[in-house]
Amino acid sequence: MSQYLIINGDDFGFSHGVNQAIIQAHTQGILTSTSLMVTGDAVEEAVALAKQHPNLGVGLHLVLGCGKSVLPPSQIPHLVNDQGEFLDNPAHAGWRYYFNAAARQELPLEIRAQLQKFQQTGLELSHLDGHLHHHVNPAVLKILMDLAPEYNIPVIRLPYEELTFTLKIDTQAWLSKLIGWVVFKQLRRHGESLLAAQGIPYVDRVYGLLQTGSVTEDYLLGLIPQIEAEIVEFYAHPGIALDQEPENGPPGAGARELAALLSHPVREQLLTRGFELTNYPQLQASGRL
Repeated sequence: MSQYLIINGDDFGFSHGVNQAIIQAHTQGILTSTSLMVTGDAVEEAVALAKQHPNLGVGLHLVLGCGKSVLPPSQIPHLVNDQGEFLDNPAHAGWRYYFNAAARQELPLEIRAQLQKFQQTGLELSHLDGHLHHHVNPAVLKILMDLAPEYNIPVIRLPYEELTFTLKIDTQAWLSKLIGWVVFKQLRRHGESLLAAQGIPYVDRVYGLLQTGSVTEDYLLGLIPQIEAEIVEFYAHPGIALDQEPENGPPGAGARELAALLSHPVREQLLTRGFELTNYPQLQASGRL
């Protein structure tokens, strides 16, 4: 069986350091795809870099937590604070979007604004995913289904991976991994039914959720031999720490994840196992997705 692998770098546009890491991982490593934060501090640079590297698939990294909005606070007061910042706590934000009627009325406005801002870049929309996976919240995903035909959303990330694969490699924080796996298994099941009804494809497995911040060389070398699915996405958060810039994860995590994407042993193992590196537009053009 042929196996196809998308390697995605999240948070493109977050900072100059993240942009540099994603382009380095694409030109010198195994990264084939990225997801753009349209309200990131370095989004203009990211768009320019994407246009210089046409083989890099670029999707929308929908931001509804731990980031800034497109719309001003006056238009979405139940989503952001006076500075236009979403809640930092993913659980609190998720409950608000699901249970708060006023927030649910404002969500379509901000989601549409982010899709429109992506359109204005002139880039082809490769796929859609979400910062902290808020896009798979049932309240958010329903809005995306309503907007998908208008904005031609081609693919949506539905995280799902085998818990046992990760625990064979790294048992640290096993309880939080178990809880996350249970929650996202249910969200995946719900998402599959919505996407199938809309005719929007998704891949068989998405790896990275259970090892966020620790997608290291050792992790990838331990994971790759276990994968049996046909079409797979890995996602990571590569970054280069620069003075006066925030990091998009725990200290040093971006450098470790960048090193994993540049690793020669990882590339060799992928080749040995017969994985074809690709991205979402290439898969759709070939009719495989």
